[in-house]
Amino acid sequence: MAQPNHDSMADAGDVLGTYLRSQATAFLRGLRLHEQSGADAAESGVAARSLRGAARRISGSLATFRVVTESSWADGLRTELVWLSSTLADEHAYAARLARLMDALHRLSGSPELPAPRGSAGALTVGSARAGALLDRQLTLARTRAHSATLQALGSSRFHAVADAMAVLASEVPLDAVAARGRVGEVLVPLAAVAETRLSAAVSALPPVGDCEAAPSPYDADHDGLWHEVRRLLRVHRYAREVLGEDVTRPAAASEALDRHRDAAEAAAASATAARTPRIAPATAYALGVLHADQRHEVEAARAEFQHLWLREPAVTPR
Repeated sequence: MAQPNHDSMADAGDVLGTYLRSQATAFLRGLRLHEQSGADAAESGVAARSLRGAARRISGSLATFRVVTESSWADGLRTELVWLSSTLADEHAYAARLARLMDALHRLSGSPELPAPRGSAGALTVGSARAGALLDRQLTLARTRAHSATLQALGSSRFHAVADAMAVLASEVPLDAVAARGRVGEVLVPLAAVAETRLSAAVSALPPVGDCEAAPSPYDADHDGLWHEVRRLLRVHRYAREVLGEDVTRPAAASEALDRHRDAAEAAAASATAARTPRIAPATAYALGVLHADQRHEVEAARAEFQHLWLREPAVTPR
């Protein structure tokens, strides 16, 4: 664990409090932007990302440095911020997933390396159009529902309570009277090291890429979950380093690889779900099968890239 840029003799409460107040201010700024965006989808999306980013940073920091704060307050706020971040993420996730799958279908339907099944010339091209229409219906419906859920959440008393808590946090952080007086080097650095150790352990538990016995089957979601957990821990590790004032802009490729892994895994799951639609044409099912295999290939490529980067740069600092 690198030494913090903050004075190691500074009060832990002062350093953590400054970070949390800045993120609460960023949250309130995103909320104001969202309220001003109106029907502008682009501005609304930017505002939602700002809200999610601040919510994740606060909840992640409260998880790592919980003992420095009033624990009951930290646990309650974390629960609400996780709910909010998840709710705000869904609409964007469905839109991005549809765009990814449409791009892949367009690429695959023109690929000479993927001939149509015997006896059905042009089935991939024909099937891809139908598969695209099916995916568009399913994911657009899911996105519409997510949008409605977001609007409902943002208008709820639960969200207003979160916003009120952020307004208070922007000026005052409930800290533990004893731990907050400890020094950064004695309190925050060891806690951040624990987050880093958890990340390293999770990475070590990943199945080796390329090992036929360990490699996941096309529909095995269990291994995907292990990778998603590494991605989450990598993000928490990043926030801990941000609190300590360390540079988190260098090697971002490992974090980006895990983002691609998540996107491809979720896209593969969406294509598999579409393929289980009753009474679809064989050509449509074939195109969805090819699409699923393509996205699983992207999953494996992202895994290999991450492990290569991790072995080359063990102390990865994500973006």
